Amino acid sequence: MIALVPVRAGEPAAGYEEAVVDCGGRAIVAGEGAREAAGLVAEAGFGGEGIRFAELGPFAPGSWAERLGALLSAEAAGGAAGTIVLPGSPDGRDLAPRLAFVLRRPYVGAALEVSERSAVVVRRGGRQNVRLRLGGPFVATLLPRPRRRHRAAPGAVTGSSGSRRSPAPTGPEACQVPEVGPGGVSDPVRLELLEEEPSAVDLTEAERVLCGGGGLGGEDEFALLGRVGSLLGAAVGGTRVVTDAGLLPPDRQIGTTGASIRPRCYVALGISGAAQHLGGVSADRVVAVNLDPSCPMMSVADLALVTDAPALLRELDARLASGTEACER
Repeated sequence: MIALVPVRAGEPAAGYEEAVVDCGGRAIVAGEGAREAAGLVAEAGFGGEGIRFAELGPFAPGSWAERLGALLSAEAAGGAAGTIVLPGSPDGRDLAPRLAFVLRRPYVGAALEVSERSAVVVRRGGRQNVRLRLGGPFVATLLPRPRRRHRAAPGAVTGSSGSRRSPAPTGPEACQVPEVGPGGVSDPVRLELLEEEPSAVDLTEAERVLCGGGGLGGEDEFALLGRVGSLLGAAVGGTRVVTDAGLLPPDRQIGTTGASIRPRCYVALGISGAAQHLGGVSADRVVAVNLDPSCPMMSVADLALVTDAPALLRELDARLASGTEACER
């Protein structure tokens, strides 16, 4: 297997660590600033001596897929490239199906686990894990796994301080990627960039997350949650109870059967903290608001507020709104 890590401006796509480690440290880091990003991956100890890079310029999934497809097809013919694993980031999800089409291979999205000829995916609304057995190499995106200690890739060395580093004295090797000919794919052209609504930001990419549980209330409270999220520049999510009740869309569910998040700050409002929910949360700081001081969510919080979550949300909205109006004046 080989990992394919998309890069923008020298920054590897989120979740690349799982993909590289699961592929035994073999990876192609491709995109804009790929040399720099490949160095970061190698220095982190995830790649050992198996990291290569391909400078492809700004993100263009159509032409990238054709160019990388030509490279990987040639390597597959020589027995060097089997199953291809991309991180389940937005760029990984955009590039993977295009690459699968170019290579004429099956595509498996949102896999929990990938091996050379099989993948584990979630079915039945998150209640069942299913292993898909493929007859040959395929292309997959791998979901990030929270609270997981990444193993150093084979050949990586752990220093005395505990940090991992690559033992290779030279930098990652460059790939010779073919150019797309005149008949190649034309990528979309951006006409306009619209400001993103903060509360609707992809949960896996958000630095701040407000999450409501069954104890927060009904439609009015969740409408208020969206407003407060926008004022705070935070994405909004909910527990499975909330999404099952239709108070938030399914893609806003946080937990082992929903989105796995890694924000800098996570605020839980009216959430008891079931294991299925906590398994999808790995945050630098956790704030919990609940009337039950002994619930699991309060025990894992950095700041636990024993108070009524709906009342606190209304007060927060009032104060944020008055501050915004004062700034506008």
